[in-house]
Amino acid sequence: MKSDVMPSRVQMDAAALRELLNQVNETVATDYEVEATEAKTFTAADLWRIQRNRKIANGYIGRRTSF
Repeated sequence: MKSDVMPSRVQMDAAALRELLNQVNETVATDYEVEATEAKTFTAADLWRIQRNRKIANGYIGRRTSF
């Protein structure tokens, strides 16, 4: 079996290394306002719904693969 393996070290010239190491100055948008949203709390009903949906999905998959 033939396989091509890339070397673990990459050689590059000094100009390419300088190009990669340049610092990029970024500005932050200060005039943008984020709307406040109400955080939804995780309740026991949510957990029950997740478990019920999981049981339904597992049952459907189990019946489907038994053909």
